[in-house]
Amino acid sequence: MECPNDKEQLERALFHNVEVDYCPKCLGIWFDNDELRLAKDEKDKNLNWVDFDLWRDKLKFRVSMGNKQCPICRIGLREVKYDKSKVKVDFCKMCNGIWLDRGEFKQIINYLKSKSDYEILHHYAKNIVLQLWEVFNGPEVFRSELEDFLTLLKLFNYKFMTQHSHLSMLIEEDLPK
Repeated sequence: MECPNDKEQLERALFHNVEVDYCPKCLGIWFDNDELRLAKDEKDKNLNWVDFDLWRDKLKFRVSMGNKQCPICRIGLREVKYDKSKVKVDFCKMCNGIWLDRGEFKQIINYLKSKSDYEILHHYAKNIVLQLWEVFNGPEVFRSELEDFLTLLKLFNYKFMTQHSHLSMLIEEDLPK
C-alpha cells in the first residue's frame, strides 16, 4: 500500500495494540474499518464510552473531496472536519478506512478528553440514558457497550467526588459502617 501523502510504501506496526499501516516518512497512519476506535479505547480506557463517530450529526459536518487516494481502494479520500475539533479526517467511503496525518490522533484524543469531561458534568443524564440504550442496541457488541456504560458511571463518581467533596463527605458519613 502507498501513503496517501507521498506515495511511500506503508509499513505495519502496532499502535496502541492495534495493527495499523503507517508511513515511515510523513508518519501518517492508516486505520482500517474500526481500528481507530480500538486504538482510542486502548490509549485511554476512560474514553471508551465516547464513540468516535464521524456521522453522528449529519447536518453539521461538511464533506469535501480531498487530494489523497485510499491506499486500499485507490479512489479519492473524502475530507471531513471531526466534530468541533480542528482535525480534518481523511476517509474512504468504500472501505471505511481513515487516514490521519502526523499528530492528528493525539489532537483527537485531547479533544475527546475535554469533550468527555464536559459531557460527564453537564449532560450526565442524557449520556447515561444514551449509554444504557447502546448496551442493548449497539453499535458495538453487548460486552463492549456494557463496559462503556460502567466506565461512564465510574467517571461520574470520580468527577462528582472531586467537584463536590463536601457532599461526598456528607454521603459517606451517613453510610453504615
